[in-house]
Amino acid sequence: MKILVVASEVTPFAKTGGLADVAAALPKELRRMGHDVRVIMPFYGCVAATGQPVRKARKSAEIELGGERYKGFLRQGALGEVPVYLVEQRELFGRDHLYGTYEGDDPDNPRRFAFFCRSVLQFLKRMDFRPDVIHCHDWQTALIPILLRHELGEDPFFARTATVFTIHNLAYQGVYPPSALPEMGVSPSLFTMELLEYFGRVNLMKGAILSADIITTVSRTYCREIRTPEHGCGLEGVLEKRSDNLHGILNGLDTDEWNPATDRRILRTYSSRALAGKWGDKLALQRELGLTVSATLPLIGMVGRIVEQKGIELVAALLPRFAAEELQLVILGTGDARYMELLERFRRRGMENVSINLGFKDPLAPKIYAGSDMFLMPSRFEPCGLSQLIAFRYGAVPIVRHTGGLADTVIDATGDPREGNGFCFADFVPDACWDAVQRALAVYRDPGGWRKIVRRAMQKDVSWRSAAGQYEALYRSGIERKRGGKGG
Repeated sequence: MKILVVASEVTPFAKTGGLADVAAALPKELRRMGHDVRVIMPFYGCVAATGQPVRKARKSAEIELGGERYKGFLRQGALGEVPVYLVEQRELFGRDHLYGTYEGDDPDNPRRFAFFCRSVLQFLKRMDFRPDVIHCHDWQTALIPILLRHELGEDPFFARTATVFTIHNLAYQGVYPPSALPEMGVSPSLFTMELLEYFGRVNLMKGAILSADIITTVSRTYCREIRTPEHGCGLEGVLEKRSDNLHGILNGLDTDEWNPATDRRILRTYSSRALAGKWGDKLALQRELGLTVSATLPLIGMVGRIVEQKGIELVAALLPRFAAEELQLVILGTGDARYMELLERFRRRGMENVSINLGFKDPLAPKIYAGSDMFLMPSRFEPCGLSQLIAFRYGAVPIVRHTGGLADTVIDATGDPREGNGFCFADFVPDACWDAVQRALAVYRDPGGWRKIVRRAMQKDVSWRSAAGQYEALYRSGIERKRGGKGG
């Protein structure tokens, strides 16, 4: 199959979250399966700082939006054998950030990503690359399935192209006032309850859900959760309407990048059969962060965005208990200003056994995974989660809330001692989280039993093989429906 993956961020060119990892790893796995896969993303100003080789191409696209004409150019890089195209338009994308700053999103995001989506479709014609499938990710690419169904429905170039739209996080929908329609070059006729209108505003994700041939999200449990009022973010009815074409496929992990047996970012490599190196990484992490150097003290790691979704308020409420316990806690992340300030106040207190590291410190992240005995993810909701998959690989036993992809991957060792690979709690309250921590600590005190859980976690298959196979089957079904006149 000819497959085009469209995403607003792709590792290692630009990244703010797990979307970038998925947009890089899935195409590589599909390429290994023999498909002609290509990826396209914006060329942000920050891409140059990554040092990735990106060459200029001759092709250009010109698009009118909001009464102004914008000309873009195509650049090209690669992910192994997968070509990566980058759309360059300096006025719209020549910025060091992707979507906005801590002060808020860029106000011209509707115009920026409308240009990106429209230019993608132009560039396909210029390259004469006719995809069997265009796989779009999140609201930034939502306009593509909308345009293909409602604006370019009679275009013979795309007549045999199926669209797949993946929801990575339903909380981010691309919602704007009606004044954004001309900014995106979208006809007012599409601003209806049956497509883009959402409580008097434009909702791009809603439009994509109603327009794409197939909709996916990133875990089976999250697929069920988003059709409920608690997790549907106002779109549960829309998703229920498309439920026959809605599928949950659990993300995988790039196991070449995240491999403790070969990772040069950590001090000592190790595997599930030879764990000694892990204890060396633990001691090295303790020294680097100024913690008491001890092989026996349990060390709990937490790496991620400091935002409400990740359950940071539970962690903040429990910090006094962590500080009083015979353990060590290491936190790394950046995010919302209010939570950053809250953690900064705790950091200034100088708790001896708690290390709070705020800001983007990428070299520290793999060291925390490798050096931690346990990994904390008390998420309010978690569509899939990659951190628990990385934690599995590095033998950091996950302590998680039972939601979304965490529920699909972590088996509670208290309830299932034979198969358990982590510890879970259900209620989003501090006491429930603390109970899971205490249960983990109790097992940790039994070295033999703990090693069994660590090895079980490390031996879990978290690769992309299964997920890529499921996507392959969905692509084929979408193509068959499209060419049989049964799309949507």
